[in-house]
Amino acid sequence: MKKFLSLTLALACCASVFAGCGGASSSAPAASSAASSGSAPAEIRVVTSYGGDDGNRVNFENAVKAYEEATGNTVVDESATSNEQWKAQVKADFQTGSEPDVLFFFTGVDANEFIKNNKVVSIEEIRKEYPEYASNMKDGMLPASPADLKQYAVPVNGYWEGMFVNKTVLKDCGLEPPTAETTWEEFMAMCKTIKEKGYTPIACSLAEVPHYWFEFCILNQGDPSQHVEVPASATDAAGQRWAAGLNQIKEMYEAGCFPTNTLTATDADTFQLMADNKAAFAIDGSWKVGWFAGSDDAAGAVENLDDYTVTYVPGMGERKSTDIVAGLSMGYYITRSAWEDPARRDAAVAFVEAMTTDEVVNTFAGGTPTALKSGMTKPENPNSMQLAAIDMVNGATGSAPAVQDSLNATARKQLFASIKDIVTGSVKAEDAIQTALDTPLADEDK
Repeated sequence: MKKFLSLTLALACCASVFAGCGGASSSAPAASSAASSGSAPAEIRVVTSYGGDDGNRVNFENAVKAYEEATGNTVVDESATSNEQWKAQVKADFQTGSEPDVLFFFTGVDANEFIKNNKVVSIEEIRKEYPEYASNMKDGMLPASPADLKQYAVPVNGYWEGMFVNKTVLKDCGLEPPTAETTWEEFMAMCKTIKEKGYTPIACSLAEVPHYWFEFCILNQGDPSQHVEVPASATDAAGQRWAAGLNQIKEMYEAGCFPTNTLTATDADTFQLMADNKAAFAIDGSWKVGWFAGSDDAAGAVENLDDYTVTYVPGMGERKSTDIVAGLSMGYYITRSAWEDPARRDAAVAFVEAMTTDEVVNTFAGGTPTALKSGMTKPENPNSMQLAAIDMVNGATGSAPAVQDSLNATARKQLFASIKDIVTGSVKAEDAIQTALDTPLADEDK
């Protein structure tokens, strides 16, 4: 029989804890959710990266306490600081059969071993028994595993990549910022107009930071579900998409979209063109908002933040402009060992649901992107760029993580170093891809 875990009271308790009303609350449920689904209270082992020095450690402790009080279940918390040693220990536990019941872990290649060995349970399988599992999340933003393209982890928060826009330059060119409806062809026409007016259309160092345009030009060759695929060779379907994406960068270079010194300049030099009103567009991540806006400790790099915004990178083909590159790089997994024990299964499902409610996720996220259907919440006293970013993320129709994160470091370094040769025509895109894939792993990749 399909189960529906009723966590309404549990979620109310979680909310009360974050509001400082935890403990012996009068709203505490009389019966646990595990009991409501026919199971007695259980003990589960949980491993996360919310160790003692993590900024969300207190939030995690509060959420665990609320879950225990609401369900009657007990959590054995084995959380530690996320580092290479921690990742190695987690992997060793799976290899020796001592994995936890619930794991908060990375969603990329680091989890491939668990997935290939059937050690964790897919969201699709869980929903066959618990149809409401992760139902508050946008399915299109749940991370897909590079191992089999299935979704396993329920995420909390992450990052986005988007196109920063200099509105002053565009205004002088008689143009408006791109919107969700702007096509790639229209964007390239805008770049031509900007170049003819004497400005640099796109601030980018192909010598140092080519990877943002690499991501979006590859995304333009397919759709978000395909984006996590790393080619086995330059001739397979993924390899052909990569070649087409790299050739799109070549076309942009030949059209004069990049700075004249893009093959030798640093990222700092080219991005300064945005601040100096010499360039119109640049792609970067959510962390770049601080460069524009500044912080409590430093002034922003631009004179007037309202002269800039962030928006979607125009798309082509099957990819909508509103399909973005965004990462929800960690999430909650339920292990196969917990799933096969009915009592621990109920408790584990209830735990993940309690840790990923809208209230809890927003508390952890602090204004960064989430997969919540309710959308990104506004930080306190948001600036105009933060508001634009929220609109962009909330309006996203699909999301794909940065595929470069699924490529081993040796191949990634080799491929990105070849981009300047691809755009100048001295190396074919297919040859650069194959060379990168064939490059022996460095010691740190083994």
